[in-house]
Amino acid sequence: MTEHAGEASTSNFIKQIIDADLKSDRLHDKRWAPPPATASDLAHAAPDSARIRTRFPPEPNGFLHIGHAKSIWVNFGMAQQYGGVCHLRFDDTNPEKESQAYVDAIIDAVRWLGYDWREGDQSHLYFASDYFEVMYQFACALIKANLAYVDEQSAQEMREHRGTLTSPGVNSPWRDRAPEESLERFEQMRAGHHPDGAMALRARIDMASPNINLRDPVIYRIRHAHHHRTGNAWCIYPMYSWAHPVEDALEGITHSLCTLEFEDQRPFYDWTLNTLAELGLLKRPLPHQHEFARLNMSYVVTSKRKLLQLVQDGHVSGWDDPRLPTLAGLRRRGYTPSAIRLFCERTGVSKANSRIDYSVLEQALRDDQDPVAPRAVAILDPVKLVITNLAPDQTIICQAPRHPHLPELGQREFAFTRELWIEREDFMQEPAKKYFRLYPGNQVRLKYAFVVTCTGCVTDPTGRVTEVHAEYLPHTRSGTPGADALKVKGTVTWVSAADAQPAIIHLYDRLFNEPYPDAGERQFLDHLNPDSVRTVNAWLEPGIDLSTPVWQFERLGYFAPDAANCTAQAVVINRITTLKDTWATQTQKS
Repeated sequence: MTEHAGEASTSNFIKQIIDADLKSDRLHDKRWAPPPATASDLAHAAPDSARIRTRFPPEPNGFLHIGHAKSIWVNFGMAQQYGGVCHLRFDDTNPEKESQAYVDAIIDAVRWLGYDWREGDQSHLYFASDYFEVMYQFACALIKANLAYVDEQSAQEMREHRGTLTSPGVNSPWRDRAPEESLERFEQMRAGHHPDGAMALRARIDMASPNINLRDPVIYRIRHAHHHRTGNAWCIYPMYSWAHPVEDALEGITHSLCTLEFEDQRPFYDWTLNTLAELGLLKRPLPHQHEFARLNMSYVVTSKRKLLQLVQDGHVSGWDDPRLPTLAGLRRRGYTPSAIRLFCERTGVSKANSRIDYSVLEQALRDDQDPVAPRAVAILDPVKLVITNLAPDQTIICQAPRHPHLPELGQREFAFTRELWIEREDFMQEPAKKYFRLYPGNQVRLKYAFVVTCTGCVTDPTGRVTEVHAEYLPHTRSGTPGADALKVKGTVTWVSAADAQPAIIHLYDRLFNEPYPDAGERQFLDHLNPDSVRTVNAWLEPGIDLSTPVWQFERLGYFAPDAANCTAQAVVINRITTLKDTWATQTQKS
């Protein structure tokens, strides 16, 4: 697996496949009828107006994460580029882990990313559970054709008889039972006459196949579980590897785009569709499956099981915790849909697995927001700066651009007063080498205001600085003819203590302190970053617009209001990312 620290290739082999399909006659007789569309439904249907059809098929058993964003971008993006349609389909074939709450969260996340599944007045939102009856009838047809059988071995016996990569499997003792007997057993399974695990329906293919996925795979199992949409109507459920190609065909999908872990399943995908077509149940052209590399990113885990563990064990505050790679978490942290789409574009589409460094996502946010995010000043670790030669009641109005490259946005105004807040790190009693900010005797510019000369400080009994003192030079006001007459090396940001706005700011960092916390045999919880969030009481410049989605706080980075926690009494803000990749600096130092 290769690693990418910067922008990855934007190659897209899928476009080459689609181009070739559209130039050939593979899709020339493509027709459309509302799903589930069997061969009989399509026999007299009109030609499909969509040039291609793709689908994003999440299982509603958790919240979507950044890896899903890549699949969403691929599937919806390809449909948009080629005048096609992308379906949003829920593969809800596993009732024990699925819920309507996850369905709602997934719909919200896909919409937030900027994608829609409507074609004119028609919605292409589908559920696998809507096809249960059709899939059941297809399974019965396989049994009648002696292409499937009910196996009464235990799951352990099936595993033991499956064989290995170097040795063939062993036929089940039930493999040669009469189709009529298997059909009777299958009907009993549906009627609820047998407990979980008592038997399963398997495809009859080849127990000696070199592809272990073709060794009579299970296509139906018994699950006496309540389904969030169908209730208790069913107690048998199709396996994903069989249901997935059937669902694609019933929806008229042309290009089934999925990640590389499904590559070994493609022969069974093709067997399923071709077999059902030969039985006259599906109409050609049939869907084709194509695999691309999944998104693997450093400093996160994307396993739903591990994300759920983080949530349930209280290591994070919920699925929308801003440290998680879930789309809900990234959204709450302040990442924009356009930044995530830019990230997906930069990581590209290829057949080769790679690891994308978290910094690529952060840089996408910077590049997305630098041209548009309004500027403001915030002081995160404040210490008071007293301008000793300014009267307590004296106020000087200063101005700064709302955006340095968008003059049409105008200016923002704030007061220069006797007492200001500055960052504690902007003063040192005994300066280090090449330290150019405030220390006794040194001059710096207070940004958008005046040059000041530091005259000293006040400390408490422990030696902690409580006040810094300075005198301002009236003739050095920014924007005036004399402002450049005096050259100084340091510039310091500030806000007036008289009218600064208080805020609670969460300084979020990476949730793990190891790039690949769950690689190999690692226990991923051992690598949680104890400093993944730090909360500070900060001061903001007055008049800041809290409806702004993202600000660039000068010198500090990109920040966003935390809508989940903001109230009329408390302004809560999240740091999305710093202005520069601080982790790269730390790595270089270490």
